[in-house]
Amino acid sequence: MNNLVLHKSSINKAKRASLKQQKPCVIWLTGLSGSGKSTIANALEVELFKLNYHTYLLDGDNVRLGLNKDLDFSDKSRKENIRRIAELAKLFVDSGIIVISAFISPFRSDRRLARELVEEDEFIEVFVDTSLDECERRDPKGLYKKARSGQISNFTGISSAYEKPLNAQIHLNNESNSVQTNVAIILDFLKHKGYLK
Repeated sequence: MNNLVLHKSSINKAKRASLKQQKPCVIWLTGLSGSGKSTIANALEVELFKLNYHTYLLDGDNVRLGLNKDLDFSDKSRKENIRRIAELAKLFVDSGIIVISAFISPFRSDRRLARELVEEDEFIEVFVDTSLDECERRDPKGLYKKARSGQISNFTGISSAYEKPLNAQIHLNNESNSVQTNVAIILDFLKHKGYLK
């Protein structure tokens, strides 16, 4: 590690963002499995794309099928999963991109680490608040059923903790709000805070 030196590029984040006419950031959606993170994240990216913004969506399952396929679901591996995602998101932000990240990311300390990797105003925590009962009722992948029967261990909300955000910039009630309403709430935040020009 002592022989590593950070290479400075001639083209910096500000120049890349200026070319794209946007303020790069990480929109970090967190919530239980089945809370609706991926659905909201996908719908948000579609709307931003329609508005000609440059985005990239990082989704939990997709990343675990590639970059993080060597990790299991122990607390240690979950922390490493989020650390890698956070580092990846940081690179996308440096490229001038609006990153949409949809991960359970159950631990506050890991979400704090992700926040600290970028500038203070470049991380937007979005709590997709859906009760455990509702997530179990939806259970789109059948994971809660497997967790309850003991087929899956270390499952967030059942046998592993989920630490709700204490100060998320955006709090979405995904039981009473429609997907369109939740996307509109995020877009409104982005416009009023100057991320979209």
